[in-house]
Amino acid sequence: MTSNAFGLIYTGETNPLLRDLALTRSVAAVPFGGRYRCIDFVLSDLVNSGVTSVGLIAQKNYHSLMDHLGAGKEWDLHRKREGLFVLPPFMTKENTGLYRGSIDAIRSCLGYVRRNPEQYVILTGSHTIFNMTFDDMLSRHIQTRANITMLYNEAETTVSEEQNMDLRLILDGDGRVTEMELNPFTPRSTHRSCDVMILDKLLLEYLVEEAYSHGDYDLVRDILLKKSGTLKIMGYRYDGYVARLDSVNDFFRHNLALLQPEVRADLFNPKHPIYTKVKDEVSARYGENAKVKNAMLADGCTIEGTVENSILFRGVAVKKGAVVKNSILMQAVTIGENCQMDHVILDKGVTIRDNRTLTGYDGFPIILKKGTTI
Repeated sequence: MTSNAFGLIYTGETNPLLRDLALTRSVAAVPFGGRYRCIDFVLSDLVNSGVTSVGLIAQKNYHSLMDHLGAGKEWDLHRKREGLFVLPPFMTKENTGLYRGSIDAIRSCLGYVRRNPEQYVILTGSHTIFNMTFDDMLSRHIQTRANITMLYNEAETTVSEEQNMDLRLILDGDGRVTEMELNPFTPRSTHRSCDVMILDKLLLEYLVEEAYSHGDYDLVRDILLKKSGTLKIMGYRYDGYVARLDSVNDFFRHNLALLQPEVRADLFNPKHPIYTKVKDEVSARYGENAKVKNAMLADGCTIEGTVENSILFRGVAVKKGAVVKNSILMQAVTIGENCQMDHVILDKGVTIRDNRTLTGYDGFPIILKKGTTI
């Protein structure tokens, strides 16, 4: 158990490639997998590793995220001591309340870092989804006497124009990071960072204060890339399934990948459960003529039509004669009678009236923002 470490999650990432999905919510609060949010996975990973103190750095559009997390009860982080600490931006003489980058954000929360009695920090982002515990990674960090240990997985050398942050690690034979590439046109390495690192909290304080004093504000560009040759940075390989929500296409592809048993078994490993906000709704209800094939349905759904190869979130209603294929329908979506939906992403509260047809295709699903009515 990583009892000598605390978690620090940076949720200030912005990604215009997610379009309407992140228009009114932070990337950390983007829904995933029927009843979860992105933040659920990294938060559950920390809790399953025995971490009892987690700081969550918020930046903007975090109201949806705060509503989802509450006091951290579902993650057993509602404690008198330690627990979940939400660290929103605030104004001081030095801080305008608007972070210029991840270094600026972490510096504004150094008070939380210094108060923690634990020696090590597990520093993560919130848009990368995987299921693991950090016990072995921390042990390896201590054993190798590394300054920083970074989590990575194997990725393709070909890159997409829609990737938001592609950090590649070049390792030597001992697993030490000798060089890094950020958003390379032709990557020289298949080792792609999973946006997780472990380091001593005193080192984090020093690196952040040093970078800030030189007018640097981005952790990756201004610390990791510049100091990969001077700091002892080790890589730790993760071989499980990794979903990076870099774009709408990635969101669509990784959600539908959950229909594959092996992916679902990896991300929702019962040995490391993924926790989320509980709403205690009724079970899904199927009408007399309902047809459901290869789909995931959350609680509260009412199905009277046909659903195939799709993910339905809580409270979705599919009326008589409607056909939904290869689609993602978020919470409280209503599909009217005799509608045809194929390759669509409908955000929370979307209403499709009777006899409507929406058809996208692989690589370009149709997306409708929250509350839209057609």
